[in-house]
Amino acid sequence: MKTNVNLWWILGVFFLLITVLYTGWNIIEHSQLPWYNAIEWVGSTALLFSVFMSAMIAFYVGRVHKAQGGELPEDVLTSDIDDGDPELGEFSPWSWWPLVLAFSAALAIVGLAVGTFLLPIGVAVFVVAIVGWVYEYYRGYFAR
Repeated sequence: MKTNVNLWWILGVFFLLITVLYTGWNIIEHSQLPWYNAIEWVGSTALLFSVFMSAMIAFYVGRVHKAQGGELPEDVLTSDIDDGDPELGEFSPWSWWPLVLAFSAALAIVGLAVGTFLLPIGVAVFVVAIVGWVYEYYRGYFAR
């Protein structure tokens, strides 16, 4: 986690350097104009906000690291891969309901783009898919 914090701070300094270079280069390139008209404001502003975003992420990750109070397995040189292996939950590899759910979302989006008569059909398929996915363990494995 310390490495992540340091990388974000380095990225923020890099963006700051690039912002200064980009803005200065524009002022030098368009030296016949006043300095406030020579700056390409969209790129300079985007780079400046990249500095702010990377600094915000670095600050947040640093505070989270300090609040955890311990070392993560990624920071310990003697840790194994299994030390950082979290419990991800229970998944159903045989379930077809996520596929039906994706189809219902696609049908609703196509209904918005092509014809509004498809939208209620997509919503109805969504309701059936979400109920089927929530209650798939109610009837047992492979039950329909």
